[in-house]
Amino acid sequence: MKTFQEMSKEELLKEKESLEAAYHDYEVKGLSLNMARGKPATAQLDLANPMLDVLNSSSDFMSVDGDVRNYGVIAGITEAREFMAQIMECDKDEVIVGGNASLTLMYDMVCRSYTHGVMGSTPWCKLDKVKFLCPVPGYDRHFTITEHFGIEMINIPMNEEGPDMDLVEKYVNNDSSVKGIWCVPKYANPSGVTYSDETVKRFAALKPAAEDFRIYWDNAYCEHHLYKDDQDQLLNILDECKKAGNPDMVYVFASTSKMSLAGAGISAVATSKANREHLLKLMNAQMISFDKVNQLRHVRFFKDINGLRAHMMKQADILRPKFEMLLNLFDRELAGIGAGTYSRPKGGYFITYNTIDGCAKRVIELCKNAGMVMTGAGAPFPYKKDPTDSVIRIAPSLPPMEELEVAGKLFVVCVKLATVEALLK
Repeated sequence: MKTFQEMSKEELLKEKESLEAAYHDYEVKGLSLNMARGKPATAQLDLANPMLDVLNSSSDFMSVDGDVRNYGVIAGITEAREFMAQIMECDKDEVIVGGNASLTLMYDMVCRSYTHGVMGSTPWCKLDKVKFLCPVPGYDRHFTITEHFGIEMINIPMNEEGPDMDLVEKYVNNDSSVKGIWCVPKYANPSGVTYSDETVKRFAALKPAAEDFRIYWDNAYCEHHLYKDDQDQLLNILDECKKAGNPDMVYVFASTSKMSLAGAGISAVATSKANREHLLKLMNAQMISFDKVNQLRHVRFFKDINGLRAHMMKQADILRPKFEMLLNLFDRELAGIGAGTYSRPKGGYFITYNTIDGCAKRVIELCKNAGMVMTGAGAPFPYKKDPTDSVIRIAPSLPPMEELEVAGKLFVVCVKLATVEALLK
């Protein structure tokens, strides 16, 4: 079969006519589809419903640290720190357990650095210039945080090993205004890439020009495998930083948002004991404690890392068919026709579709006009500016399978039509 690029103008015009007819069939259906955000499906959330029965009015509310209903224990109850330390592969004394969102912990980390500095360094608000490195495509909410504080964001292209480490080293080791880098190191949002061992070791071996440079290691998908026997492994950045003599250089974030209940999980940051002590001092002015009842609820429900992993395999059984259905559809309809490429992740929540240059916005527009909401074109980039207008983030998790199948077929038509339109210009 010819690729679109190999077709004559007459063949492309004929193809366009056929695709417009197929597209019109979707337009008149009055569809209401959504593949915009990586939200767990109702069936996934239902798996955690028994957690709501773990504690009731007659329960024992005592933790190692005392009654969880009362004030205090700002770093989180010992049992929750032990549980999150298992997930984050570190010592409980390196962990602070937070509320329901790791994003809040990240925002607060940037905010404290901005107002009070990092372990005695100059507060960022008093500096002429503050920069952050942003592997792209990446997580839009990360970029929203740094943009909110007026921090200059620098694109770092992603490859199959992770971020372009030559560029990372160039910026970090030579520019003292570079204060941080956003990372989703496992099953990255949205590419699905897991950083290689070499990439992790190169991160740990950085020699920052800025004493207050920190790696923001958002390990959001640390246990989010799609397959039981084919799972990506990620080197432990905390251990590698210690080996490289940079124990304070990294903040590791995680949460149970896509493990238990998306709006009612627990989150954590793991870091060196020196960083942790500094953070707790700053937190003391802000709060007395997070929701310790919820922390206890999670520990009693999951019990330990083995209980969590068994739960996550049940989630995988719900997610995997959705990913496979879309990827099989793309293999049949889009592979090898010159309409772009797509990722094939082993975990996480997203598939990335790369159109030919200049087509992403048009694909999203076509989808919207036919009744399907997608993540906005440009969202996986700082300032929402995709330099090649080619990256589309697909979130298969939320729609029921029958809706997802319709959404996938509509997406295929939109990609083909946008490609043909571009080639006819």
